[in-house]
Amino acid sequence: MPETLQITETLIHDCIVNAVQGVFRTMACHEVTFVEKISQPLQPVADGPQEVMGSVGFVGVANGLIYLCMAESFARIATGHILGMSPSEVEMSGPDVVNDAIGEVTNMTVGSFKNTLCDLGAPCKLTLPTIVRGNQLSVASIKSATRHIFLFDCKGHRIVTDIQIKID
Repeated sequence: MPETLQITETLIHDCIVNAVQGVFRTMACHEVTFVEKISQPLQPVADGPQEVMGSVGFVGVANGLIYLCMAESFARIATGHILGMSPSEVEMSGPDVVNDAIGEVTNMTVGSFKNTLCDLGAPCKLTLPTIVRGNQLSVASIKSATRHIFLFDCKGHRIVTDIQIKID
């Protein structure tokens, strides 16, 4: 294992873009486009849409959390594609089916990110996915972690990834 693991901006960018695009292409049959990296968290919008946010942590040589946030309406669309359900079937199944699908998408995305870290000599393991729903969701910064926020577009729907990472 290298003495000092170098996790560069480019590595994080490439890793999360590949992970998000690969998971959405495979699981939801949707192409996702990277839009931009932003320097500050997005401000919650009053009266904005209901959102679904999945998070999965990783612990080991590298520690951190990755959040995936999207509008609930898009989370339902993605769930339908992932599970082969019509919009009415997703609606009738209730929020738990959406939570499960977005939890799995988040888990697979973070798993792909983590695998790259492991390949570079930073072994780590994943935590269980957590799902939060609500309006005006925001993510607090983890002290001493480096933060990276990326915006993606999928057929006019915004997906935000918020990565907070610390290398021990």
